[in-house]
Amino acid sequence: MKILIREYKEDDLKEAAAIWNQVVEDGKAFPQTELLTEENGAEFFREQSFTGVAIDKDTGRTLGLYILHPNNVGRCGHICNASYAVRKDVRGQHIGEKLVKHSMKKGKDLGFGILQFNAVVASNTHALHLYERLGFVRLGKIPGGFLMKDGSYEDIIPHYYAL
Repeated sequence: MKILIREYKEDDLKEAAAIWNQVVEDGKAFPQTELLTEENGAEFFREQSFTGVAIDKDTGRTLGLYILHPNNVGRCGHICNASYAVRKDVRGQHIGEKLVKHSMKKGKDLGFGILQFNAVVASNTHALHLYERLGFVRLGKIPGGFLMKDGSYEDIIPHYYAL
């Protein structure tokens, strides 16, 4: 599969929101509980520093996306944060890795010095292995920092990478 990662366009809204909502509905990774609609989704993707969309070059189908934005403001404004979503039926094909690598480059291009993940859920072993392989640094563990969809709490493991 040949993958192109490019900047989000308004035409991407329907597929991008559907992929994002799959992750929200799973309740295992994103802090959001509300689904994106056409109205709030357009604003959500537009307000990011960058929204990247992974496209299958052969079929034109959207495979995944990421959002990149400041993690904080002012004296901490040089630190960015990103979230990634891959369509359920194509997970495990290294699309997430391509999205993460693209976001690392894009973050640097946008003038950020650090990429930080605030809440990597401890049971998200694929993400944890990927971030370790890419050189991210684990910052410890926050016990019970993530409310799972079933009402239980899971540990989160913050990470950072100097861009």
